[in-house]
Amino acid sequence: MARLHFDLARGLGERAPGGGVAAGFCELPLDWSPAEFRIKLATLPWEREAAHALRRAVFCAEQRVFEHDDRDAIDEHAELIVATACLAGEPQQVVGTVRIHRAAPRHWWGSRLAVAADWRRHGRLGATLIRLAVTTANARGCDEFLAHVQAQNEPLFRRLGWTTLGRETLHGREHCRMRADLAVYPPHPAPEAGFVLRPGAGR
Repeated sequence: MARLHFDLARGLGERAPGGGVAAGFCELPLDWSPAEFRIKLATLPWEREAAHALRRAVFCAEQRVFEHDDRDAIDEHAELIVATACLAGEPQQVVGTVRIHRAAPRHWWGSRLAVAADWRRHGRLGATLIRLAVTTANARGCDEFLAHVQAQNEPLFRRLGWTTLGRETLHGREHCRMRADLAVYPPHPAPEAGFVLRPGAGR
């Protein structure tokens, strides 16, 4: 079984094709607050490039879990989910990402969850990325959804309906092997549209 980890983390940034900002450092004022965030399956090349840039910033530059790049064979068939900050209804910046993949029939994993540091004050971004990850897999026929979660994030996942199955060390860090309660995450009929998250609104 592939060993993955599901981390809340920060990111650095670069300019995305077409004018969007890939991740992290944004040229908009620091006190700018988007009207909404869109959490959806990545469908455009710049969204995928921005998600990978954010992951490199998090897992290589910041956390130093990997030396140069965090991509692996799973990325060849995984689905990417992104959270974008929107201005006037248009996505401007990728501020979070996660990937999901089917490891066996009806058996799915989530990994590489990252939220850019400048946007962590919007505390529901990570939770909403997790929500779309599991509801998307559930719509694909998932019977079990698992993740390796860094130990410090275990309380968050437990609040979101996850159960701890065991503990182990991955990449020199303590992780919890956790399982999502699929009853909490009903299948999403259109993950390409995903969820709209408005600052200050409830879950």
